[in-house]
Amino acid sequence: QGWLNTGDLGRQDKDGYFWLTGRAKDIIIRGGHNIDPSMIENTLEAHDAVAAAAAIGQPDDYAGELPAAYVQLRPGAEVETGDLLSWAKSRIPERAAAPVYVEIVQQLPTTAVGKIHKPTLRTKAIERVISAKVRDTDPHARITVITDAKQGAVTKVASAKASELRTLLGGFALKFEFAAE
Repeated sequence: QGWLNTGDLGRQDKDGYFWLTGRAKDIIIRGGHNIDPSMIENTLEAHDAVAAAAAIGQPDDYAGELPAAYVQLRPGAEVETGDLLSWAKSRIPERAAAPVYVEIVQQLPTTAVGKIHKPTLRTKAIERVISAKVRDTDPHARITVITDAKQGAVTKVASAKASELRTLLGGFALKFEFAAE
């Protein structure tokens, strides 16, 4: 009788079967270019040292989001993040989809049913990117990201230079709350 918007992405094959391929909210939007994170994840997981990978959009004040990835290595495996960046860049067909950042983690965060919990990784990326952006202006600024039921992710910035940081961070498409310390 109509459409049901589940937030899933997929395709229909020639036999009429539907194949779920991802979630709409996981799409990375880099300067208007939509990037499917599974392209990045599948490429990184093809590396011999990688057990699992999760790609997210990290905030960027120019492009909106840039692809970033978190990887969990196979037991006993060793690899440098630079090698993983080069691996991905040389194998991902869309130049805009190549990750600009890769971090190796001991364990990817998961939900109660064992799925990778990407909101935790997005929070981690926001804190890392915003902390780096404000470091020169106020190295003592405290950056925390909370999840609000109505507003989503809210980045809290506590700093003696709150008004300067408000201007500095104005290009990010994030919800901020500033507090003077």
